[in-house]
Amino acid sequence: MKRISIAIAVLAVAVPVFAQKADARLKESTAVLTTILEKQSIPSALVNKARCIMVYPGVKKVGIGLGVTYGRGVMVCREGQQMTGKWGAPIMYKLDVGSLGAQLGSTSTDYVLLVLSQRGADKVLSGKLKLGAGAQAVAGPSGAQASAFNDPNVDILTYSQSKGLFAGASLGSASMDADGDMNKELYGKDINASQIRESSTEIPAGAKPLITELTKISPKHIS
Repeated sequence: MKRISIAIAVLAVAVPVFAQKADARLKESTAVLTTILEKQSIPSALVNKARCIMVYPGVKKVGIGLGVTYGRGVMVCREGQQMTGKWGAPIMYKLDVGSLGAQLGSTSTDYVLLVLSQRGADKVLSGKLKLGAGAQAVAGPSGAQASAFNDPNVDILTYSQSKGLFAGASLGSASMDADGDMNKELYGKDINASQIRESSTEIPAGAKPLITELTKISPKHIS
């Protein structure tokens, strides 16, 4: 009986810890996105085109000599069948940047990805995706090039920020997949990325600042 009581006590402590991890990731993602958008590093015209936005804060190299980076972040998509409505509930995601780890070294790098097309959004939501395999990703343009950008063949624009420097980033064949464990902790049940996007899932309290920031910068989709 004593062992059962101890197990229950440990579980009671563990649940808030997972919630704190989810909240911490959402808070970090919000801070990164706010900084980048307030500096207008990504023009609002491009944000308005996005069906979904992915933020991976503080991606670092994993291991020594492996040349692999691994990060955890969040994706937010617009609601509606065409993904042109208001910003919906967040989905926790993982990122494997492959051989770019050798370039990054020990530097912490923030990534922001704009998913422009319905095709690209569907690919990301459907399961583990390797960029270039069904979803065309390119380094995001800046300045005048960004404002005039309109290439229907590009699904995802990728950006990075390292040591205060922000620019388009080539992610090669990086792979992305939903973080099932963290989504389960955030929503209290097993739920996949498509279910979160398609259902009327309530936005968790920890995600509301992120959704507020996105709504302020881009209240509606503009093709």
